[in-house]
Amino acid sequence: MDDELAAAVDAARESLAARDGVVVAFSGGVDSAVVAALAADTLGENAVACTARSETLPAAELDDARAVADEIGIRHETVAFSELDDPAFVENGEDRCYHCRTMRLSKMYETAQELGIGTVCDGTNASDPGEGHRPGLRAVEELEVYSPLLAHGLDKDDVRAVADAYDLSVADKPSMACLSSRIPTGLEVTEERLTRIEKAERLLRTWGFDQFRVRDHDGLARIEVGEAELDRALDPDFAAAAREHLSDLGFDHVTLDLAGYDTGSVSPADDTTERHDDGTDESEPVVEDVFREYPSGG
Repeated sequence: MDDELAAAVDAARESLAARDGVVVAFSGGVDSAVVAALAADTLGENAVACTARSETLPAAELDDARAVADEIGIRHETVAFSELDDPAFVENGEDRCYHCRTMRLSKMYETAQELGIGTVCDGTNASDPGEGHRPGLRAVEELEVYSPLLAHGLDKDDVRAVADAYDLSVADKPSMACLSSRIPTGLEVTEERLTRIEKAERLLRTWGFDQFRVRDHDGLARIEVGEAELDRALDPDFAAAAREHLSDLGFDHVTLDLAGYDTGSVSPADDTTERHDDGTDESEPVVEDVFREYPSGG
């Protein structure tokens, strides 16, 4: 780390050390992992990482969060809730993330109260507010969650540098949005859709893909893979296997997005503008059903 970054990190540590204890809203991603590492450094056993379990969190991500907490050496708690209990979340409007974040952070405060801790922290960094429409940040502000990375000017590149300095395994991990982000705005979030998305993405992970999403367009599966893996996805054997297995999961059609992986590239059916998880807009990529020519693998 350079001197300027080291000074910002020291200031973040000092701000955490001034508190009696903190509960870190912990996804296991690089941002919350760095906050947890800083908190564990300064507060020891008075720092607690907490992961909220719900239908929108892939089981693999919960396993990863547990592993990263163990790597950091911080106490790790989990709490359960369901976003599907909130009709405003289920209807999947443009403020879906606000409702999700409000519920999730409220569970963090419940945990903090049970533990006698007065501060809840999250991994919002200095890059986040400038990335367009971010309704989840409104929940952070309203609930007065402390964001040490944001408060001390650490942006995404800084966070990865700090994670690397801590030798965290997630230093280069891509951002991971919740499963509901695979469902176009305006299409209801249901347990059935979330389940088949999670199972479909688990298949791609099992088949060795690293960067991917499976978008659920009301029964049409749109597979996105990273540019470096696109050739593999165009292989007829993969096409046949994907069509067969995803059809078994309940998808009516299986497509491959020739534009490749793009975080958050899902939009309302009547809108050609994409609203990304990171808040930026972009034209909807062309979707081509490259599987239709291949027979079933079964």
